[in-house]
Amino acid sequence: MAYKMRYDDEADVLTLVIVEHGKLSHAEEMGDVVVHFDEGGAPLFMEILRASKIVPSMVEVLAKKEIVVA
Repeated sequence: MAYKMRYDDEADVLTLVIVEHGKLSHAEEMGDVVVHFDEGGAPLFMEILRASKIVPSMVEVLAKKEIVVA
């Protein structure tokens, strides 16, 4: 399974896309992590807020890029 990761440097948010398609139902915030779920409760994507402070080494590599993690 492959995941896409994107970093928004203006918002300082790292997004991990788990599923490309699905209808967003709700989100749950757990500190600096927000997980977005579909209607069936499956995760669609997650956001890491304040990413440059939480995962600085990842942010340096991902800045303004999109990668696929297989």
